[in-house]
Amino acid sequence: MKNLDQLRNRLIDYVMTSNNQQLLEAIESIFKSTAGDDKIMLNSTQIELIAMGEADIETGEFLSEEELESLDKNWM
Repeated sequence: MKNLDQLRNRLIDYVMTSNNQQLLEAIESIFKSTAGDDKIMLNSTQIELIAMGEADIETGEFLSEEELESLDKNWM
């Protein structure tokens, strides 16, 4: 994963410093043509945690953003 992050950061650096419009358009074209190819594979623990979260939502066992911020302020 570290190598992937390093590669991603290098590519971002190249894109941010490039003034070559044709190159940037070609990169954009590649990204558009592969959109949707990235599928996230979840392990059994992640699937279980998502199911637990959905169950909490269905039963109303969650906090609003305002409630969470209030609790956070009191905690700090």
